[in-house]
Parts: sequence; C-alpha cells; structure tokens
Amino acid sequence: MGTMQLETVPEPKYWHLKTVLSEALDQDFAVGEVLPNERELAARFGVARATLRQALEQLELEGRLQRRRGVGTTVAPPRVGVDVGSAQHSWPGDSVDGWEAVDAAEAVAPNAVLKLLGTAFAADEAVHVVRRTRVTQGQAVAAELLYVPVASVPGLSAIEAPAGPARARAVLRELQRLVLDGQDRSVELGSARADDAKELDRLPGAPVLLVTTRYFTAAGTAAVSVATYRADTCRLTFGDSGDVQITHEPRVAS
Repeated sequence: MGTMQLETVPEPKYWHLKTVLSEALDQDFAVGEVLPNERELAARFGVARATLRQALEQLELEGRLQRRRGVGTTVAPPRVGVDVGSAQHSWPGDSVDGWEAVDAAEAVAPNAVLKLLGTAFAADEAVHVVRRTRVTQGQAVAAELLYVPVASVPGLSAIEAPAGPARARAVLRELQRLVLDGQDRSVELGSARADDAKELDRLPGAPVLLVTTRYFTAAGTAAVSVATYRADTCRLTFGDSGDVQITHEPRVAS
C-alpha cells in the first residue's frame, strides 16, 4: 500500500478514506492478511488516528474487515456461503435448525422480553432461559437466548433432566409438543455484549445482527428468541416468501 495524502473532498474525510482503503484491500491485501497498525496506517494516509478509526469501523461494519482477538485487524472473506437460517416455520430445536443446546436455567425475563411476551405475562413470573449456539464449519456464528415461560411447558416438571445441555433439550422437546400458530421476526443492528463477544470470538462492541423471533400458539406468545449473529460474516436475504435467511461464508484457512 503506497503513501497517499488525501485531497479536500466534499464528503467527510473518513468516508473518502474508507473508499481509498477499500480499493487498497482489493489490490494489495489477501483474505486473512493482517493490516498494519493504526499508527502506521494513519501516517501513510496523512490522517488523524480518530479519522482512521472511523474508516476502519465502517469497513468492519460492511464486512470488509474483521477484528480478531490476539491477531489484530484482518481482511475478511466475501459474504457468500452456506445457509444457516430457515425459511420454514417451526419451533426452535427441531432436527434441522443447526443450533446446539448449551444450557438452561430459570430466571426473570428482562424488560424488553417482557414486553414481547405480552400483558398477560406477569413481570415476576419465571421463564426458562435456554442458551444455544450456531456453529458453521467449526466456527461459532451466532448465540441465542430463548425465553420460554414456565407456563408454556407445564409438563417439564415431570421430566428429570440435569442442568446443562440435557436440561436445555428437555425444554425444547416440551416446547415442540405445542401447536405452533405462527411467528414473527425483527432484525436490527447492534453491538456485541461481553458475553456474546466471548461466545462468538469477537471483541466487545463489535457489530452484530440481532434477530428477535416470537413464537405464537392459540394462547398467545409461547416463547421469545433473541439471536446474536456476527455482522462481519453474516448477511440477511429475503426470499419470495418474505422469510429471512441468514448466510455465512465458509471460513478460509490461514
């Protein structure tokens, strides 16, 4: 990457720098290659480090760069690959949804989830919180918290299941005994919380896609899923049916 001084341009300086960096990534760097440190890059382009950080953050948000623990900032592979979503309406935990059960515990739902559960659900009622991960080609691409009101799975108390994955699978099995009337889903951009970042091997604050799904029975909302996807590797597509599919590119060997 050659030295270049930025000329005066009408758009913000960091945005012009982003364009210059993007071209350099295509011409001078290979997928997985580590970029020079911020000080060196800022000196090469004659910009303040704050301007450089804005450009790098935008490129990360667009999936061109990845920040890796203990490695630094690397060039990301293109966002193409295998489907890790589902176009079919089904309960979480079916045999083909690709998620791995990690743990389950009873807790009080956070306020945002309480609103999704509806006014019929009391704030002090317990919910089963099932934690799951989505792994593609050995790489964790998503982490999920599934909130299931105790009242939704009354038969669970008769099942002897220890804590951990066995308990999580027991909650999911009971949930699938219910008749699913429908579901809705929303998607928004967010920042990785510390727990999610650790699970997904990202840095706290890294861009993520938050996919929230409500599952309905005739009695109302039976479960709420909040799934956190890595925004640097996943993209959302919308098929003819309107269902959201989430795709993730295969990991490139370094």
